[in-house]
Amino acid sequence: MRIVVTGGAGFIGRHVTRLLVRDGHEVRVVDSLRPDVHRDGGAAARQELAGLGVELVVADVREQRCAPTLMGADAVVHLAAKVGLGVDLGDMDDFVSSNVLGTSRLLQGLGAGDVGRLVQASSMVVYGEGRYTCAVHGVVPPGPRSIAALAAGEFEPPCPVCGGALTPGLVTEEAPLDPRNTYAVSKVSQEHLAGVWARETGGSAVSLRLHNVYGPGLPRHTPYAGVAAIFLSSLERDEAPRVFEDGGQRRDFVHVRDVATAFVTALASGAHTGSHQAFNVGSGVVSTIGGLARALAVSRQGPQPVVTGQYRLGDVRHITASSQRMTEQRGWEP
Repeated sequence: MRIVVTGGAGFIGRHVTRLLVRDGHEVRVVDSLRPDVHRDGGAAARQELAGLGVELVVADVREQRCAPTLMGADAVVHLAAKVGLGVDLGDMDDFVSSNVLGTSRLLQGLGAGDVGRLVQASSMVVYGEGRYTCAVHGVVPPGPRSIAALAAGEFEPPCPVCGGALTPGLVTEEAPLDPRNTYAVSKVSQEHLAGVWARETGGSAVSLRLHNVYGPGLPRHTPYAGVAAIFLSSLERDEAPRVFEDGGQRRDFVHVRDVATAFVTALASGAHTGSHQAFNVGSGVVSTIGGLARALAVSRQGPQPVVTGQYRLGDVRHITASSQRMTEQRGWEP
């Protein structure tokens, strides 16, 4: 197939591109080489893509000049996005513009170029908090965590009905979407836009709800980096990783090569004409933020983590996934 990978010079994109080239596909990468992601101006990405024989078009998906790059493509892997929780409300415009407007412009280009297949990166953040069970009231959606509770060190969300303790579990794709920060809202919007495009054009759209991705090429030196990258950066400076809350936050860390395989698998699977499907992509292994920090400190022979009790209101307490749908329907295994 002829495949365009937006954001293909980025962390996940380069792994996806390698697999596509390995499998004999003709790949074109479209990437804006954002300076907050590519601190070297994209030099390393350019060198790697050139070595793979992949054409790199430096363009932003929000720009009209991006549309011609889609002509003649059989499918698009859409990874171009602003990622991370954000620093403050000043990030809102960039998240909405990069992720929502960017996806809208891309989908218009797909329609003009008669491209029938899209696989895009969504995120586990679309769920907000994960799946919780109350011993009395069964599966319940916890309410937003309050500043007062967080400041008092009460990090576990209570049952919204009785106030009792909740047991966290694995979230499935049937869970209601409950975005709790700007990034999450932008990813939900991307999914809905893909659904509109699929219905109106008869195309096939797949959104992969990625959990915490790690592995070679993980971007570190950016305020929007993931927690693994932040901890590694601290250890490289011989500083103790600083763990927010009490370190008990549950997460699913999935290797970037597994994630790249998920994208290739989604592309190779049979198209569902006029449909949009969402799949969780996680390792199936539950870890904690504190456990991750301790493991990294040991592996790097660095100082042990410091649990700070600090918090960010836009964070969620526990979010871990079941990837059973991706395994059963698409044959993917992490």
